[in-house]
Amino acid sequence: MEENGKSITSSLLRSVSRFLRNCLFAMLSFGPMPNHIAFIMDGSRRYAKNRIVQQGTGHRVGFKVLTSTLQYCYEMGVKYVTVYAFSIDNFKREPAEVQSLMDLMKEKIDELLNRESIVSKYGIRINFWGNLNLLTEPVRLAAMKAMTATAKNTGPVLSICVAYTSTNEIMRAVEKAWEEKRKEIEQMDSAISVGDLERHLYTANCPDPDIVIRTSGETRLSNFLLWQSDYGHLQNRHPLWPEFCLRHLIWAILEFQRVYPYLQERRGWCKKEG
Repeated sequence: MEENGKSITSSLLRSVSRFLRNCLFAMLSFGPMPNHIAFIMDGSRRYAKNRIVQQGTGHRVGFKVLTSTLQYCYEMGVKYVTVYAFSIDNFKREPAEVQSLMDLMKEKIDELLNRESIVSKYGIRINFWGNLNLLTEPVRLAAMKAMTATAKNTGPVLSICVAYTSTNEIMRAVEKAWEEKRKEIEQMDSAISVGDLERHLYTANCPDPDIVIRTSGETRLSNFLLWQSDYGHLQNRHPLWPEFCLRHLIWAILEFQRVYPYLQERRGWCKKEG
């Protein structure tokens, strides 16, 4: 009887929380809302170190934060979310740590495909951007499976950057554009244009991010979406990624809305100059 009462109370609290959250999101929607938010999820290792817990603990907590953050984004109407999960430079870490992260990544990718997961709930389409050949085979196969399984989903889009750097992405796009242009070498117009390059970026079918958020207070982009972030609003939130919560996301949206007229003006000015 007592357990049943606790269950009812817990369900009621969740319902009230969801109602209040929806009211807050409705108020936010009176201002301009971002279509695409990108996150540099920084601080998981420091989170574990500060709390003197096992190293992988920070990344596990970080995955829970990612799940809740995705839910908040999709509830408020954000259609695209991109996260920087693992840089090519991260392969320089200790082999044991890299392997541990690969194992965790495989586990969490599999979890995303569970029937009860947020992917199923919102009909999310998953992209993995980066040099997937650098991943361990189990992770690479899991990533390919996730993309295939969600390819026909029509809901929001989650793009996960793994074995990724923006430099590598741009080099890949240039190579692919050149391969395409070599077939036109006898034509007068065989130079690679900006449009040719952008067509071969991972983000070809995705709008540029409106907001780029890096947690842990760092002010570097760390080779993340450099080409795509020229008119995105860059924000450095001070909490470590496992500490990121709804109020930080709300504040990020409010900051974006505050500078939105300026961002629009700059975009318009750039188009005129172009």
